[in-house]
Amino acid sequence: MDGLVQYKTEEGALVVVEGVEDATGARLVARGDGPAQATRTFEGALDGVRAAAESALRVFRDGTLRPDSVELEFGIKMTAEAGAVIAKGAAEGHILVRLSWQPEQPAGSA
Repeated sequence: MDGLVQYKTEEGALVVVEGVEDATGARLVARGDGPAQATRTFEGALDGVRAAAESALRVFRDGTLRPDSVELEFGIKMTAEAGAVIAKGAAEGHILVRLSWQPEQPAGSA
């Protein structure tokens, strides 16, 4: 099991998540038996994932497809230094995309 990482929210609440090693295998060392302290807020750690979601939604909502709904599922992992990173699935980054369209209603039906 990877170590625990403690984040503080912008409101001051503490969020503890199971952290992962970074690409180099380096880890933050916690003082005592407690979790490692993250270098940014919980919200700040998720900023990159939010930006990725906004970009992906923009791509799928624009253009010729024009779905009625777009659903994105990101697998994320939290690291003390890098924050949230998109987790890899079996071989690559994990983003599940679902697009759906509602059947058109005939004119005058309700």
